Amino acid sequence: MAWIYLLIASVFEVVFALATNATHGFTVLWPSLLTAAAASGGIFFLSLALKTLDVGVGYTVWTGIGSVGTVTFSTLIFHETMTPAKALAFVLIIGGVLGLKIADHLSTSNATPTR
Repeated sequence: MAWIYLLIASVFEVVFALATNATHGFTVLWPSLLTAAAASGGIFFLSLALKTLDVGVGYTVWTGIGSVGTVTFSTLIFHETMTPAKALAFVLIIGGVLGLKIADHLSTSNATPTR
């Protein structure tokens, strides 16, 4: 369930970043309210995920998914430029996120139960 919470938190993270861009320095009401709500939702679901996940893994995955999602959607919505170098960097971030998920799974499946 922690990974589902982390994915939900990541969606809020993407909404937060995109809405922040639309606030124009918090001078536009609705994007500003959406930014605050998305930030709260992201932190709330991240906190639920961190009940189970290590903070280093959870936070890194959260920011990684948020970063890649933000770049993807900002390219589509705000027509920001995507270069081959940026695309390669995002592939590396995705690889790191997947590596952390696999490492977390391996460490929890090999852990000895505490008494």
